Amino acid sequence: QGRLVRWIKWTAAPVLEERLTDAVAREVTERRQAETDLREAEARNAVLAEEQAALRRVATLVARGLPPTEIFAAVAEEIGRLVSIDGTRILRYEADGTATVIAGWSESVEVPPELEIGARLALEGESVSKMVLRTGRPARIDSYATAAGPLSEPLQRAGVRSAAGAPIVVEGRLWGVMAAGSTKPEPLPADTEARLANFTDLLATAIANAENREELARLAEEQTALRRVATLVALGTQPEELFAAVTAEVGRLLGTDLAGMARYESHDTVTVVATWAAQDEHGGAHPLVPGPWPLEGGDLASTISRTGRPVRIDDYHGVPGRIAAFVRDELKIGSSVGSPIAIEGRLWGALFVHSKQINQPLPRDTESRLTGFTGLVATAIANAESRAALAASRARIVAASDETRRRIERDLHDGIQQRLVSLSLELRLSESNASAGLEEARRTISRVAGQLDGVTEELREISRGIHPAILSEGGLGPALRTLARRSAIPIAFGSVVDQRLPEPIEVAAYYVVSEALANATKHAKASRVDIEAAARENSLQLSIRDDGVGGADPARGSGLVGLRDRVEALGGTIDVESPVDGGTAIVAALPLERQASARSTSAESSRLSRSSNSRSR
Repeated sequence: QGRLVRWIKWTAAPVLEERLTDAVAREVTERRQAETDLREAEARNAVLAEEQAALRRVATLVARGLPPTEIFAAVAEEIGRLVSIDGTRILRYEADGTATVIAGWSESVEVPPELEIGARLALEGESVSKMVLRTGRPARIDSYATAAGPLSEPLQRAGVRSAAGAPIVVEGRLWGVMAAGSTKPEPLPADTEARLANFTDLLATAIANAENREELARLAEEQTALRRVATLVALGTQPEELFAAVTAEVGRLLGTDLAGMARYESHDTVTVVATWAAQDEHGGAHPLVPGPWPLEGGDLASTISRTGRPVRIDDYHGVPGRIAAFVRDELKIGSSVGSPIAIEGRLWGALFVHSKQINQPLPRDTESRLTGFTGLVATAIANAESRAALAASRARIVAASDETRRRIERDLHDGIQQRLVSLSLELRLSESNASAGLEEARRTISRVAGQLDGVTEELREISRGIHPAILSEGGLGPALRTLARRSAIPIAFGSVVDQRLPEPIEVAAYYVVSEALANATKHAKASRVDIEAAARENSLQLSIRDDGVGGADPARGSGLVGLRDRVEALGGTIDVESPVDGGTAIVAALPLERQASARSTSAESSRLSRSSNSRSR
């Protein structure tokens, strides 16, 4: 207590003759202190070297980009052995105020079940983890003898007497804690928190790197999915197929249990138009019921209908309405997110995802990730509406043209032709009644009557060109055979349909064959034409092939351009192959279910654009 200690080195030798001892004393206090300081410095350097070696090993793992779980396990063991403590734990703080044990190491202490890796801990009572969460700074407990709480009790049972912890801060946010415990009676050394902090910095770097890699991978996956959907949009994929593809892409991308798309039918109902489901533990998935569902509660569809904005439900308890009850009770959904699909300012429907994880809401960026897909869906629907409107317009034009042709043909036949025939008959009657003295008049009448007959025949030909009566009366088969009889080129028929077809299909097919024969006669120098008109697979398959000079180009303003417009207006296709010196082949396909298809297209267009006025935002 305050005494000054001096170290003395003695050297003594006996002098026997004089019966004395000769001794020399020398103070060595400074040398002894220097030796002590050197030993302590060497020990500190050894510890520092060991710590630096451990840090280098961890830094190497971080630089190699190993998965965080491997780095966590390595850090937990490195710290445990370095600081000579009994156990370490790395915990991640969760959004609900709990913490999850993600890594740990223990050499001699039996780990209680509450602290096993993967355990979810309620941060209640007194613990290092709770102190770090509350302050964001290093913390310690030098004695657990009086500590209480769900975390302290298992540590006491395991014999832990003291603990220290350092925060893991990733890019400015408190991510978790590195904790170390000791069973020794004395508290952990004063520098324990600082030594833990050296490793938490490396952990933070590893976590940030992993998150950045995950973010890049997720972004790449998302962009790939969006490109796949955009390709379908650009190809003009049918709405039903596109809706199914989008929901599947969204469900897989976000890793949810269910995904779907719904369309608002009115202010009062919504109908599910596409669904996707991940397989459950039984290898199947609960289907979504299409509806229509009433918009009456606090569910996704009802709320989006009212607000026109993205909506999330993190807990379905207490959410009113039949949709919410079905989602909660039948589908066992824990949380949901939905995003509106708006087309040119009007609300068309919603894209949504469901998760069955209870007390674990969908990620906070789910709404924004859905938005990229809803924009593409809106574009596809707008395109489909435009295509449906264009198809309907073209069909109306073709129908109006055909009706006009029929009316002109009827007017010519019932009007001008009949009058010409009557005039011809009157002239013939006058010719026969003329007296023998009027021979010159009779010759004149006969000549005029003959010319009148010629005009009548020419008018019949014009009438047939406008709209052949045989087509309306007998159908496509007889009309094509009539064309063949009048053709200047021999025609060979393959299979020719005999049953009546929808009138627009018969008219289009007739004009395709008629135009092909006219081209073969005028331009192709053909010696033979082969014609086939057969009903196969719900379509009329037309084939007109000649052995002429070829070289026909529909783009040069021939009648084939008009034929393509007519065929495509009916939902059909037409292809022309005409290599030079290889003849010309015209192949067309016309849908026989055109009327049903037209009604379907019109109905789909109506559904796609339904509520365009009443749901405008």
